[in-house]
Amino acid sequence: MAISKNAPAVGGVQSFKLPDVGEGLVEAELLTWYVKPGDEITVNQMICEIETAKAVVELPSPFAGTVRELLAEEGQTVEVGAVIITVDDGSGGSAPGTAPSADSEEREKPLVGYGEKAASTQRRPRRRPGPSAPASPPVPRVSGPAPADTPALRETQAAPATAPAPAPGRPLAKPPVRKLAKDLGVDLASVTPTGENGVVTREDVRAAVGRAPVGPEAAETAETVETAPAAAVDRTARERRVPVKGVRKHTAAAMVDSAFTAPHVTEFLQVDVTRTMKAVARLRERPDFADVRVSPLLLVAKALLMAVRRHPEVNASWDGENQEIVVKNYVNLGIAAATERGLVVPNIKDADAMTLPELAAELKRLTDTARAGKTSPADMSGGTITITNVGVFGVDAGTPILNPGEAAILAFGQIRDMPWVHKGKLKVRKVTTLSLSFDHRLVDGELGSKVLRDIGTALEDPELTALAWG
Repeated sequence: MAISKNAPAVGGVQSFKLPDVGEGLVEAELLTWYVKPGDEITVNQMICEIETAKAVVELPSPFAGTVRELLAEEGQTVEVGAVIITVDDGSGGSAPGTAPSADSEEREKPLVGYGEKAASTQRRPRRRPGPSAPASPPVPRVSGPAPADTPALRETQAAPATAPAPAPGRPLAKPPVRKLAKDLGVDLASVTPTGENGVVTREDVRAAVGRAPVGPEAAETAETVETAPAAAVDRTARERRVPVKGVRKHTAAAMVDSAFTAPHVTEFLQVDVTRTMKAVARLRERPDFADVRVSPLLLVAKALLMAVRRHPEVNASWDGENQEIVVKNYVNLGIAAATERGLVVPNIKDADAMTLPELAAELKRLTDTARAGKTSPADMSGGTITITNVGVFGVDAGTPILNPGEAAILAFGQIRDMPWVHKGKLKVRKVTTLSLSFDHRLVDGELGSKVLRDIGTALEDPELTALAWG
């Protein structure tokens, strides 16, 4: 698929502006350059990696030629529409220093979003130290068709690009591993790789933390979910400041907006899930689940989908402008995932139409993609109802905050052995706590209680419920 030019040529020098790769995003952090001045590049070759408020994205070049100048630094936050790189296409070079700047460019329509944005002066925060990017990064897959003139979305459907060869001595590592190394202050050049073809892995980086010198990065960022070892933190400082950007910045803004816009109500229910755990064990032995990980979360998701089918009004959104409740006849099931970049909530499109093996396969895909730091904007848009699994952190219950635009979110607590009255006798059973938060404008107490009760019933006897509800 061809990529349209990002900006007009000036004397043979092409200027590439940072595009809007999401839904009305206004800025992105430039994580890694894959090229340097003087490199020869081709059309669709990946030139850099950026982090937006929603995803990590690799940008392909819309031009072929020689890299003339990089106008943004690694770790710099760049506004959409600002020129980040110039390329000499060989059609007639201009004099040095005449390449167009971000301030002199004409207004340009964003590639994806809600209107025009003028290029503006780039802000230059403190540069984050870290190794240069390796070549040949994998190209992630994005669901759904991409606009024909959107270079940033060449993650999908574009022909595989030829990435630049790594410089001599340049360590090989995937983008999430490079991000982890930056966060922990580890120089990848000092890490002994154990991965295939000499690729540095996450385990290699973590193993090197104890012996690597600690840079200021380790004391200034908290992007990783894992707690950094003590050696990676400067304990002599009285306090440390963590830049709020990327996914963490987007999540904070969304949660504040949700908490102070939608009137939240949370209900709790303890459930005997002994039979659910037995059903999980049986499913793991079936051949149609051989290639996926069957966990209790899979059956919790199925129980929620069953409850939505019985009570479709819980799968809705509030249209304040038109004063209407929009009931969705489809379920895009969000799964909250803690990643090294912060909390992301990708969703399974049309989850209500999937069989249990299909649902399990999609859960695995979303989880693997999130862990690799490659969740796309398409995977995180359009959710209608969400599950957050706080049980994996050893937590019994909580009061989850709604994702903006959704009517309900279900929190699934840890499963514990507890005394329980079963068939008139006190026994030790597998018990969990479910927490359902809902927007009281759309869901009243009766509807919320029915939804939570139906989810609990489905988990108490999942096989009988599936037969009864179809």
